[in-house]
Amino acid sequence: MKKITYSAPAKVIISGEHAVVFGKPALVSAIDLRSKFSIWETKIQKKDSNVQLIIDVVQKYLTKEKIKFKNKRFDFKISSEVPVGRGLGSSAAFCVAGVAAISYFYTKKQLSLDIINQLAYQCEKHFHKNPSGVDPSTVCYGGLIYYRKEFEFLKNISRLNITIPKAIEDNLYLIDTGKPQENTGEIVVRVGALYNKEPERVEDLLNQIEKVTRKMTVSIIKKDTLVFQECINENQMLLAKLGVVSKNTIKLLEKMRQFGVGKITGAGGFKAGSGFILSFAQDKSKLEKYCQCNKLQYYKFKQSEEGLKREE
Repeated sequence: MKKITYSAPAKVIISGEHAVVFGKPALVSAIDLRSKFSIWETKIQKKDSNVQLIIDVVQKYLTKEKIKFKNKRFDFKISSEVPVGRGLGSSAAFCVAGVAAISYFYTKKQLSLDIINQLAYQCEKHFHKNPSGVDPSTVCYGGLIYYRKEFEFLKNISRLNITIPKAIEDNLYLIDTGKPQENTGEIVVRVGALYNKEPERVEDLLNQIEKVTRKMTVSIIKKDTLVFQECINENQMLLAKLGVVSKNTIKLLEKMRQFGVGKITGAGGFKAGSGFILSFAQDKSKLEKYCQCNKLQYYKFKQSEEGLKREE
């Protein structure tokens, strides 16, 4: 069998990070940075603990569903444009592309996107302890996703039949504040502990984030750049109150207010770096110059309509 390659995009949580773990909605977009997983048959099995996790999940599913497969040895290559550990869904893209490639290698058939998403979510639990499932869903289906997990067995995944309007997308940037010292699982556990300690206060913050997510979704549909910017600002203040934004990142956002508004995207980080921030630039040239002068890595936001795909 010739080499098989699947790729999946990165994702950006536009609104709803952390709240989504507690059953609130999240608005998430796939973006045009991709992770590729290539696989081909060999005589000696290449070993990797993360890939072995995917193998175990895929084989367990195929066995349970009585789908015939050949347990062949393989080598693989992972190549990715997605920055690791920065809140852009690098592990989800790896899991989705890996599940698709390995299952196809075994069966010579592609599983449905729904099944690939479910299996990738099982793999994600290994990395993030208590993930909401929003990351693999977004990178699997692509586009703009409105996601809500009521229970483990009840997830509402709505792929919105709209794209982010140019008036908004053209002004969006992703700016790297530095890799968090904590992983996503640790930050999620921290927010959970805060919820147990101060349930009323945290529930109020989560409800406010839900309102912002709804308002932000409507602002995209209406192409309302002013309301969209207000929502970014509100969202950031609420996330700071949840304790998932470091002092360094808060200072950076304050300095950048002269060029526009911004918020963390993803789990964040409270010790040093907080991963990427999503920034709406009111002056693009000044924002870019500021990033260049301060050696801040940045990407122009570009939505991806494509989710998982097989590469030729």
